[in-house]
Amino acid sequence: MMATATAKSYNEALQDYADEYLEETGKVAATTREFASWAMQTGRWTPPPDLLLKKCQEDFAKALREQYIKDEHGRPVRAKHVARFVDSGQQQYLWADIRNAPRKHIESSFRLRRQQIVGDCRQLNRDREYWNKTHAVEEPIQLWFDFTDDVEEGEFPEEYPPKQPR
Repeated sequence: MMATATAKSYNEALQDYADEYLEETGKVAATTREFASWAMQTGRWTPPPDLLLKKCQEDFAKALREQYIKDEHGRPVRAKHVARFVDSGQQQYLWADIRNAPRKHIESSFRLRRQQIVGDCRQLNRDREYWNKTHAVEEPIQLWFDFTDDVEEGEFPEEYPPKQPR
């Protein structure tokens, strides 16, 4: 990372590198692969010592988030759930299987996921408001954050049995 007068976080340094890449190349959009290749080739980025451990952790989290079982109606249900706990002042994220996780774990996991959804909605709304303000000559983009109908629609079967001949 480059040295600055004030210490930057790792993410802030990557954000600066992305800005530098876009400025140097004249591009307005790029893939993360392009950013990474350029940063490595120009010596702006070197792998942190614990890169392999962090990558493995991320791979486990991704795999666990994508593991599903079927309920009695054949609908997918997420099998593994992460919950945040504090133990001796240390924050930990623990994964458990929905089929045998204690209620406390699942309640914590559901609260965490709901907070993430709310946070995503708040950020999406800010992004929409910004875009609408900076593109005032265009028709504003409208979004609705009441997901009642969407959730209810998800309760319907995805496949219907074929009609029986009369």
